[in-house]
Amino acid sequence: MYREIMNDLILWKDKHNRKPLLLSGVRQCGKTYVINEFGRSCFDNTAYLNFEESNNAGAIFGYDFDVNRIIREIEYHIKEKIVPGKTLLFFDEIQNCPRAITALKYFSENMKDLHVVCAGSLLGVAIKREKISFPVGKINRLQLFPMSFKEFAIASGRQDLIEILKQWPADRMIPDLYSVPMKKLLREYYVVGGMPEAVRVWLDTHDYEEVTEVQNEILRDYADDFSKYAPVSDVVKIRWIWDSVPVQLAKENNKFIFSHVKAGKRSAELEDALQWLKDAGLIYQLSLVEKPELPLSGFADRTFFKVYMSDIGLLRTKSDLSPETILDEANLYIRYKGALTENYVLNELLSIRKEPYFWRSGNTAEVDFIYEDHSSVIPVEVKAADNTQAKSYKQFCRKYKPESGFKLSEKNIAENLCEETRTCSLPLYLAWNMDYYI
Repeated sequence: MYREIMNDLILWKDKHNRKPLLLSGVRQCGKTYVINEFGRSCFDNTAYLNFEESNNAGAIFGYDFDVNRIIREIEYHIKEKIVPGKTLLFFDEIQNCPRAITALKYFSENMKDLHVVCAGSLLGVAIKREKISFPVGKINRLQLFPMSFKEFAIASGRQDLIEILKQWPADRMIPDLYSVPMKKLLREYYVVGGMPEAVRVWLDTHDYEEVTEVQNEILRDYADDFSKYAPVSDVVKIRWIWDSVPVQLAKENNKFIFSHVKAGKRSAELEDALQWLKDAGLIYQLSLVEKPELPLSGFADRTFFKVYMSDIGLLRTKSDLSPETILDEANLYIRYKGALTENYVLNELLSIRKEPYFWRSGNTAEVDFIYEDHSSVIPVEVKAADNTQAKSYKQFCRKYKPESGFKLSEKNIAENLCEETRTCSLPLYLAWNMDYYI
């Protein structure tokens, strides 16, 4: 299946000052598949070492960090020749071998011509747990997210729609010829999400029950990771927080409140468990910015935040929303549809490399997302339906006068001024293309 990160991998391959690459991402988002495809298409061979499957492989790194010796022993272990410039050396599930992570420093310094790629699912967790000597400044990093809506549409055989819409003018309405199938694809994406195995099963069967079964298996695997990798004292707390995410998103004011996780529990008792889920990549914490000055990270209030899930399909299944509820857009689903839509837009922003926050002015106004673009702050208002009346967005534009902003909804494309801000109204299915309209 098409993954856009392949373009980044090719750029990394050809970089003059290339370093070993660490590809992180939530478990089962497709890291192994992507790197193997990269090796197959761009190298003569891929030397593959999986530290989860082979208990013996870690011993290669147990003696010293002489990269020439390490390469000789890897060749002996996998029965394959490793040639700099022609071979991709791939360390998979590297979090299971802390010394292999440390060894990346020596590959960077002493074997620059060799292309080394590593993948790990629980790296943030492992680094803290094992107190790993991390090779700061000696690696390049990329993060793989679950499949975006654009990637889902291409996998569904509709690259033609992506191609025709990627440079669509903001002053021309999108006709039904293109908008109707895109809306249908988006509803399917809300159900299936972007976990590659769920997408594959959907493409093979078009059976929502089988898709849901795969998603439940993934959710069970994640829950098993809590017991396997988290401190024993935090396992129950992690489960409480994990189970509370859909409930907290469904609230009218979806600020994350620790006391809603478990009655009587305070933030100090649960913060470590929340951080574990963040380090594992299972949730994303969206922080408040009340004064949208640059850099936004310097003005973020990290004690006031919302929590979203890494994949909209997993959120749908964990919320016990039936596919029919989403596809038929039942009346009783209207409020939760807003939460699902916000989670979708958040995932799309992350997939196009934005670092979003949200803005709130007391209890009177809120803009769903804001992010930096060069020297500007871009506000993004999200509506689950076709109502684009956004008083909070207008208040933000009046107060801070951003050059550009977005309203995402089910309405057709349009461009207008809100106060002095050039505002592009985009249909939700074009969130992947926001950069084109700035």
